[in-house]
Amino acid sequence: MENATRDFGAHIEIERNLSLHTKRNYLSDLRQFQNFLLENNISAGEKGNDRVIHIDQTTIRAFLAFLYRKKIKKITISRKISSLRAFFKYLLREGRVKNNPAEMIQTTKIDKYLPTFLSVDEAFSLTGTEFKDDVFGLRDKAIIELLYSSGIRVSELTGLNVDDIDWNSSLVKIRGKGKKERIIPVGGPALEALKNYVRKRDELLKKNLTNDINTPLFLNKSGTRITTRSVGRLLDKYVLLSGINKKIGPHVLRHTFATHLMDGGADLRIIQEFLGHESLSTTQKYTSTSISRLMEVYDKAHPKAKRRSS
Repeated sequence: MENATRDFGAHIEIERNLSLHTKRNYLSDLRQFQNFLLENNISAGEKGNDRVIHIDQTTIRAFLAFLYRKKIKKITISRKISSLRAFFKYLLREGRVKNNPAEMIQTTKIDKYLPTFLSVDEAFSLTGTEFKDDVFGLRDKAIIELLYSSGIRVSELTGLNVDDIDWNSSLVKIRGKGKKERIIPVGGPALEALKNYVRKRDELLKKNLTNDINTPLFLNKSGTRITTRSVGRLLDKYVLLSGINKKIGPHVLRHTFATHLMDGGADLRIIQEFLGHESLSTTQKYTSTSISRLMEVYDKAHPKAKRRSS
């Protein structure tokens, strides 16, 4: 299993060209499955010189039962099933299993949820927070403005290079999931914040002794590429300063971007292009958000929206 997992990791990175985040999730799920096998003394090893891995549906169902007992969220369990399917599909292709034991396992019915997002006033309060007039303050303002203005993922933001910005056309080149590229427009306030930051960016670049040829756009105090974790921490800081009184992460700004576009009348397929969603069904959850808000306003405003008992 250990060798097979390592080989699978190389396969999804090189052949399938999946993002680092997706690869990390796949391998984390497989490690948890391996630990389950060890803790329950379930052998999946080789028999003699046979390199075939011996896992059946019963074992996978026992693993799922273990996850349910731990009260793991349904959406997480569904992802783990997908990870096992992909893993055994690869092993089947390589001749290291005789069948895919995860193929016939049904995914759990995921509870529907509405994405968390900020109101327009809350978004303006966040972007209007007082930022220090030094390189870190300018960087932080540029990060928050860009997240709200473009709806990009935090991993896409940290992966940006200076050359990815077309200053004349107000466009940014994004490398999304699976390293697929897309070009998106950026609003005036975000572009202005980026320009202000880039003017002082060299103050951080001088501290970088690695000579990164990719010229990352957003730098940390060491002059190297900022991490997604650092972006989350700085967002926590400014959310507190803004007085929004909500616990949000960078992904909430992505939801906010999409919801505000939807409320403003943007076409669903255009929003899909902006967000880099492969499937339109992924984008359609924002339709539910907008309908939910419409119903709320309707119920409050229309005299006959609700039946009243006589």
